[in-house]
Amino acid sequence: MDLSCFKAYDLRGRVPDQLNPELAERIGRAYVDITGAKKVIVGYDIRLSSPDIAEALSSGLMAAGADVFDIGLCGTEMVYFATSHYDMDGGIMVTASHNPKDHNGMKMVGPQSRPISSDNGLNDIRDRVLEPFTDASKLGRYEPLEAMSAYIDHLLGYVDATALKPMTLAVNAGNGGAGLVIDELEQHLPFEFVKVHHQPDGHFPNGVPNPILPENRAATADAVIAEGAAMGIAWDGDYDRCFFFDENGRFIEGYYIVGLLADQFLRKTGGGKVIHDPRLTWNTLDLVASAGGEAIESKTGHAFIKQRMRDEDAAYGGEMSAHHYFRDFAYCDSGMIPWLLIAERLLQSGQTLSSLIDARIEAYPASGEINRTIADPPKVIAAIEAKYSVGAKSISHVDGVSIEFDDWRFNLRMSNTEPVVRLNVESRADIPLMEAKTEELLAEMERLNQ
Repeated sequence: MDLSCFKAYDLRGRVPDQLNPELAERIGRAYVDITGAKKVIVGYDIRLSSPDIAEALSSGLMAAGADVFDIGLCGTEMVYFATSHYDMDGGIMVTASHNPKDHNGMKMVGPQSRPISSDNGLNDIRDRVLEPFTDASKLGRYEPLEAMSAYIDHLLGYVDATALKPMTLAVNAGNGGAGLVIDELEQHLPFEFVKVHHQPDGHFPNGVPNPILPENRAATADAVIAEGAAMGIAWDGDYDRCFFFDENGRFIEGYYIVGLLADQFLRKTGGGKVIHDPRLTWNTLDLVASAGGEAIESKTGHAFIKQRMRDEDAAYGGEMSAHHYFRDFAYCDSGMIPWLLIAERLLQSGQTLSSLIDARIEAYPASGEINRTIADPPKVIAAIEAKYSVGAKSISHVDGVSIEFDDWRFNLRMSNTEPVVRLNVESRADIPLMEAKTEELLAEMERLNQ
């Protein structure tokens, strides 16, 4: 049996050769055997294969003795929400996020929506799939569960809806699931939504929803400009990541959104801890300190960030890859809470999104993440560290290597999934220096890779 769909954090593979209903049924059985779960939330995304895979998964869960609570077509964060809100033993979302349309997968959580990944059960589930199964003495039951109403109420709790005023927002669901939530929120908010690629459609007529790809941004940017929107928001297919465009249609680097959200959240909570990744940090550190909070660095990746948030009881956590985590959302990531908070901030401040962001880009210009395919990533990273350690102010190995000088810093790290090295560079209010150091490092990486 091909089990290549099991990855470090979740399951993703091509349908039907790497993931299919037969395998999904066995995964359901294995999930119960390994976790001991008795009550499990199941949801699925808009992909054409998702209903059949979710149905087979549910059959396996019930055959192993677990009760299935089916929340139907939804986004990943609704499974996180429902698992925590209804005090379930676990939850499984059938989704392949932004993978090609002939792929599917699963994201699994345990109690309180704690992630299940390769280091805490996912590999055990994979290994159990290969062994024989017998039905439980008492089969589980199936129950549809309407979770949308409670989820919408929860989302609205992050903003003072009575203080919000009319504003035009361009929203691009990418024919994924986000449009369903926007339609529900629209009934409670004074905003006018300009809806782009809004209808859920697993055929993905406008391409797989992945706004991090530059070629996928034009539709949102054009709608912002054409409709005079205050900002644009685009989501990936299962809407656990959201991406922002200012009122000029400019795509905003995720790093600056982390700082803005940290600042907005700390204003609401009156201080607290914020978790951030090590790739780009100075802007976040500055804003968190100014708002009376404490910034704490964590290794990149949702499992690491979520655990660190629990350890520190942090109010908010953010990654520059557009994942944003919230304590009151079971420490999980949401693609809906961020844009609500930023819309509220625009109205409270009376400022445009570009003016809020420009000040931060000017203070801490950054290269954005640059990927290079490298034959021997550890060798190249070690050589770069050896060269740039000389005269450095600090060196950190929280994730890859971060090397800091008085007026610039960089992070160089390996991808978890491919032979790619990821570089991020930033400076203090000096765009030419940032650009020069970025070119210098890329040239050195190229030389070392020969």
